[in-house]
Amino acid sequence: TVKAETSGSWAMEGLDLKGYDLALPSSQAPARELAAKYEVTGTLPRPFYSPLVVVAHKNAAEVLAGNGLATLDEDHRGTLKMAAYLDAARADRTWQQLKGAKKYGELTGTVYLSSTDPETSNSGALYLAAASYVENGGKVVAGAAEVDRAAPLLHKLVSVQGAQQSGSDAVFRDFVSGAGNPLVVVYESQVASLLARGEQPEDLVVLYPDTTVNSDHTAVPLTEDGKAVAELLSSDPALRKLEVRHGFRPQGEAAGFASDTTYLKQELTGVHQAAVPTSKGLHELARRARG
Repeated sequence: TVKAETSGSWAMEGLDLKGYDLALPSSQAPARELAAKYEVTGTLPRPFYSPLVVVAHKNAAEVLAGNGLATLDEDHRGTLKMAAYLDAARADRTWQQLKGAKKYGELTGTVYLSSTDPETSNSGALYLAAASYVENGGKVVAGAAEVDRAAPLLHKLVSVQGAQQSGSDAVFRDFVSGAGNPLVVVYESQVASLLARGEQPEDLVVLYPDTTVNSDHTAVPLTEDGKAVAELLSSDPALRKLEVRHGFRPQGEAAGFASDTTYLKQELTGVHQAAVPTSKGLHELARRARG
C-alpha cells in the first residue's frame, strides 16, 4: 500500500523527509537538490512528464493568431510564438492595440500569461525558464550577467499579474470556470485529465509554446521500498496506462497518448525543448522576477 502526501515541488526542500520512502517533485531541479540533501546517488528515474502549455479562451486565441502571436491548426489547438509574445510583453501591448479585439468586450488591458508564483510553484518557475531561454537567444541563462539581462523582462512578466496562486490546480480551475485572465500557463496533463473525464469545453484552445519546458516528474528514492516504487512507475504496463489516463506522457513512448488530437498533440512536433537552469539559477531568476 502506497500512501501519498502532496507538497509543492520546491517546498519539499524545506520538509523533513525522514521516514518517507520516496519524493516525486515535478521537475529535475528540486529533485537534484533533494538527492544531494539526502545523499541519494545514481540516476534519478523520470517515469513521466508533461510540457507546459497555454490555455486560452477561443476569442483570445483567434486575436493572437490574427496578430502574428500564435497560429491555429485546429479549432481547439495551436502554437504560441514565444519570441513574438515576449516582444509584446516588453512593449506593454494591450488587447485594445491588437486588431480584431475590439469586438470582444472581455479582452481589455495588458496582454499577459497568468502563471503561478515562481518562488513556490514549479510551473511558475518553469515558465520563467522558458521565457529566459528565448530572451537569452536560445541558451540557458547562466552567470550574473545573463541573469541581469533577463531580469527586467521576467519582472515585467510577473509583476503585471499582481497576486499569484501557489499551485496550478487553482489557476486551471479558475480558467475552466470562466474566471480570471484569458491566457493561463498550465501543464498539458491538466488539460488531458479534463478531457479524459469526458469534458470538451467549446471555449478552450490549447496553445503549445514553440519553446517550452517539460515538467519531468523525477523520483528521489529515499529507501529500498521507494526505489522499487520508482522502478514500477517507469516500467509497469498497468501503471503506465494509469499515467496516460491522468494526462501524463510516459517516458519513451507517444503511442496511446492523446488519441483525440482535437485539443492535444500526440507528438510534440514543432515544439522546441528549452534547457532549464540549475536549481540555484532558477531560484535567482524567480527572486529577481518577483522583485
